[in-house]
Amino acid sequence: MTQPVSSAQQGGPDKGAAPAPVAEPRKTDGPSRTFGLRADVRNLSLLGVLVVLVAVGGFTEPDAFLDTGNLQLILTQSSVIGVVTVGMTFVITSGGIDLSVGAMVALASVWATTLATQEYGFAGILFTAVIVGLGAGLVNGVLVAYGRMVPFIATLAMLASARGLALQITDGKTQIVTVKSVLDLGLPDSYVLGIPPLVMMFAAVTVIGWLVLNRTTFGRRTVAVGGNAEAARLAGIDVRRQRLYLYLLSGLCCGIAAFMLIILSGSGQNTNGNLYELDAIAAAIIGGTLLSGGRGTIVGSVLGVLVFTTITNIFALNNLQSDVQQIAKGAIIVAAVLVQRRTSAHGET
Repeated sequence: MTQPVSSAQQGGPDKGAAPAPVAEPRKTDGPSRTFGLRADVRNLSLLGVLVVLVAVGGFTEPDAFLDTGNLQLILTQSSVIGVVTVGMTFVITSGGIDLSVGAMVALASVWATTLATQEYGFAGILFTAVIVGLGAGLVNGVLVAYGRMVPFIATLAMLASARGLALQITDGKTQIVTVKSVLDLGLPDSYVLGIPPLVMMFAAVTVIGWLVLNRTTFGRRTVAVGGNAEAARLAGIDVRRQRLYLYLLSGLCCGIAAFMLIILSGSGQNTNGNLYELDAIAAAIIGGTLLSGGRGTIVGSVLGVLVFTTITNIFALNNLQSDVQQIAKGAIIVAAVLVQRRTSAHGET
């Protein structure tokens, strides 16, 4: 007896037959959900470290550390390096690195505080700081994306050049800001509900950075380029243009940070932003951003900044030497990375 031939074997569906039921895919914990759980654990770990540091500060110097003015100072100092770290997080997530952020902050701060610039007032200082940061970021982006230079080398060259130009502009002198509207932002009278304006600027940059990285096509492309640049190119992403945009973003953050530093210090100096690149990279890494690219977290980076700033504050209040501070920072970086690797290993089992 001849067996009936199925519609699939005939080369097409049977118009008179009902469509075969499609099996529902089995729900599993995909990569995004797994990463989300790991990120939550990392952030909670960093939050725990921050709580311990606050407890230590409150125990060793209860009157000074827990004073409202000191807590406002910690947040204010975190704000400047925090904005730089947000830009650094994007760059590292894409598989790049930016060693020039501290020098770009210095260059933008001194260029924005020259006598000629200050004649244009508040808007002139802000505009100059942002434009200089964007210009330096553009050079980095062009060298890396279209000049095919290794990010380490390109940004190292920018570090040296920007520092040299900043020194040339200032002639080694401090440029005092005389624009009252700029200086007023650093005074307690400008605080809103006890929150300094610099902290609010940092919060705004953080929220925008989080939304861009986690809720936009630009953020998804950044992660894709960092995870596998060739696969991202084959998927239709213009990898070179994306990298250019990322270094522009880093430069923009440096320009904003330079303006914030001008408000905080009331001056422009060629030594501004010293070692910001190391602090920003360290904060991003202990926050959970993968140094090789493909994974980044704005929240973790911000917590990393707060941890480092709190350590510095505690050590200063206890009159400990700066070399001890650096040793402690190094130990915390190592400990944080080890904890994160252990957490990742447990998450994969």
